[in-house]
Amino acid sequence: MELPRVLEQLWGVEGPARPGPKPTFQLSDIGAAAVELADAGGLAAVSMSKVASALGFTTMSLYRYVDSKDDLYTVMLEEAFGEAPVLYGEDWRSRMMSWAEAFRDGLRAHPWILQVPVTEPPLSPNQLGWMESALQAFHDTALTAGEKLSAMLLVNIYVRGAVQLTVHQFTKSPAESAAADRLYAERLRYLATEDRFPATAAGMQRPEELGIDFGTDGFNDGLDTVLDGIQARIN
Repeated sequence: MELPRVLEQLWGVEGPARPGPKPTFQLSDIGAAAVELADAGGLAAVSMSKVASALGFTTMSLYRYVDSKDDLYTVMLEEAFGEAPVLYGEDWRSRMMSWAEAFRDGLRAHPWILQVPVTEPPLSPNQLGWMESALQAFHDTALTAGEKLSAMLLVNIYVRGAVQLTVHQFTKSPAESAAADRLYAERLRYLATEDRFPATAAGMQRPEELGIDFGTDGFNDGLDTVLDGIQARIN
């Protein structure tokens, strides 16, 4: 089976030897340097030249390890997520809740992940490990293999979307985040007039009654709804 060179390296599969000196670094070193840049300045702060500089060698030398920026992203995701969580819940729902929370925490720790283009399903070791962990959460259900995959993707998409909507809470200071929320609420109350947007306006007239912290309660409420849907399919 022919694999891209970056996957051969991540899986420890021997590909054709490249001419030149023996590699000095491991892919994990490159991934760690790139993740550090992204954590500090976002995905836009990552370039082949900056990663090479952080490691102390030339940009051209970096191409002996990764063929393109897409390959660099693959290495970064492998480094950022790490090994999949071990799920110990007594039933599928508690296991899937644990998986979703671990996935959410990974995205919050490295919000730039949401900016990485998704061009194909995961094939790197850690990424496949996360998929396997989620699919194993349904091992004692009657779902088919295809239904387990669909359920996992549904939870994955929900977590990514929920974190995307609240990412400012984790990239700004608490004061900046609170100010941004207040400004949005003020503008929404002004623009969402009762005649044009009655349902939205009704909720904003007394926002304290909503009682939702979208960084915590909102995430769990939405996840419960998603899991209720999966339970309906199981039933």
